[in-house]
Amino acid sequence: MILVAIVVCEVAFWVAIIAGLSARYLLRRPRLGASLLILAPVIDIVLLALVAIDLLGGGTASWHHGLAAIYIGISVAYGRRMVSWADVRFQQRFAGGPAPERLTGARYTLKCWMDALLTGLAVAIAAAILGAIILLVGDAERTAALSDFFALLGIIFAIDFVWALSYTIWPKRPASSSTVTAR
Repeated sequence: MILVAIVVCEVAFWVAIIAGLSARYLLRRPRLGASLLILAPVIDIVLLALVAIDLLGGGTASWHHGLAAIYIGISVAYGRRMVSWADVRFQQRFAGGPAPERLTGARYTLKCWMDALLTGLAVAIAAAILGAIILLVGDAERTAALSDFFALLGIIFAIDFVWALSYTIWPKRPASSSTVTAR
């Protein structure tokens, strides 16, 4: 049931974003667009409530519950960036906005470090949710599957940290605008 709820919430998240941006740019109704965009965090709250109801109602935790915690952590930490990413592309396509900027060099490296910070926030949120679930349920046997997710969260953060570090050491260079002449 929780896996289905995660899929439904993910679809609903993007439907809310697309509907909000459509209202903003296609219908030229920015207030309606903002109202629809507000639904994205509400969807996370609904998923969290479903997980809590399932486990507090006697359910046994599975990897689905851990996935829900990770999904909520990423959604909360990266939600604003995901909406901004979609907004820039929607504005370009339907409202004559500028093309998204392609970052290189120090600006790309800074973005990688900001991503690492956001991933750290996502990991902290997911860990807090997992810890809260374990404490609320109060039955180690029913929540045993969730304990493995703490290591997974550490791996997720480590990968993003190494990614950012790699661009600090070997920065992404801008494409050369000069042409090579043949001799």
